[in-house]
Amino acid sequence: MTPQTLAQRAYAQTAAPTRTPRDTEYEAISKITHRLKAAAARRKTDFGGFVHALHENRRLWTVLATGVSDSDNALPNELRARIFYLAEFTEQHSSQVLGNKATVEPLLEINMAVLRGLRQMGAT
Repeated sequence: MTPQTLAQRAYAQTAAPTRTPRDTEYEAISKITHRLKAAAARRKTDFGGFVHALHENRRLWTVLATGVSDSDNALPNELRARIFYLAEFTEQHSSQVLGNKATVEPLLEINMAVLRGLRQMGAT
């Protein structure tokens, strides 16, 4: 093995991509959205799993609402207000889903729209 190959292997193992807070948000929302979608498909056979996934989504939106409520948050006020509104909607709609009065699809659509927005913001 050449010294160059040894050096490449040594540095390649420690080199990790730099993650931004937006990357972390995207990953968290993506994981929870995929879990919720999969759990919704298994709802009839694994209702407990569905409830857990719905609860995770509620917690996610509670964290997002808390973040945009912080006066130090650098997002524009209009965007902060929209995110807070979506968090309130998610809370109320989740209760309706649990009561069998609504479907989970609007929650999935909201999460997917946020993911698209985060992806577009990352591309700029």
